[in-house]
Amino acid sequence: QVHVVESGGGLVQAGGSLRLSCTASGSWFRINDMRWDRQAPGKQREFVARLSSDGSANYADSVKGRFTISRETTNTVYLRMNSLKPEDTAVYYCSANVNYRDYWGQGTQVTVSS
Repeated sequence: QVHVVESGGGLVQAGGSLRLSCTASGSWFRINDMRWDRQAPGKQREFVARLSSDGSANYADSVKGRFTISRETTNTVYLRMNSLKPEDTAVYYCSANVNYRDYWGQGTQVTVSS
């Protein structure tokens, strides 16, 4: 009922930037927050950034100061990634929390070359 789609991934050199987009579609009573996680090969998924419905943002320490999550509309967020490092290489997933349930997208690949 809720569909989440990410886009904007790609290949970038270390120090470069990318902007990821996430759009949630469907009908719902309330969207609580939207969130970005990432998963590198062979590793567990980890939290990256979250934007709450009240506008507050939270970031993992590993990306703080480099990544920025922002809202375009009530159901669309961006993740601006600056000063990218090879360690940022991962599949990035977006979720929308609707009625306290997380709906996840299919992910978008980000590859940062050395």
